[in-house]
Amino acid sequence: MKKKCSIFVTALILYLSVINSKLVFAATLNETCSKTNSTSVSQTFDENHSDTNIKSYLLSNQKNEEVLQVFNHNSQQLYITGEDIELMAKLVFAESGGEPYNGKVAVASVVLNRTIDPHFPNTIKEVIFQKNAFSCVKNGKINAIADQDCYNAVYDAIKGADPTNDALFFYNPVTATCNWMKETQKMNEMTIGHHTFFKIKA
Repeated sequence: MKKKCSIFVTALILYLSVINSKLVFAATLNETCSKTNSTSVSQTFDENHSDTNIKSYLLSNQKNEEVLQVFNHNSQQLYITGEDIELMAKLVFAESGGEPYNGKVAVASVVLNRTIDPHFPNTIKEVIFQKNAFSCVKNGKINAIADQDCYNAVYDAIKGADPTNDALFFYNPVTATCNWMKETQKMNEMTIGHHTFFKIKA
């Protein structure tokens, strides 16, 4: 009887030791992962979103990084994320808020046309924030909240509705202060609302 009891106690001790080891390992692993994740999140938060809530940033950032649309033009494909769509809608609102709907689609089309053109950056974000490319970026008006018409115009442009015939530039001849826009040799000029859309003669 004593022998059986001794074997049972020994087995119980071994079993409890194994369980304890697993618990210690799990706790250590969890602590390590938590530290790693919090460091990564904090760095990203501090660098890019110091005035927003971490949780909402993570949720919106995850959503905005997803590819939502594909823009097809001839043999080229452009993968477009939620962030791209939001930026384009803001740009459309700032640059053509008072323009007819077709003019909004035209502005969105210029962004897409530039992104697939080898003379411009190859991402929508870089095209929009290229130095001196758009006045609304310089004056901060791009931070406005876009309305539904602007989002719809972006989606229509992505689907291929380009009323500009592949234009790469646009300006308002009445209010423009850039002499280059007025004096450059243009081709495929098209007026939509108050804006003139065009390409540059080679």
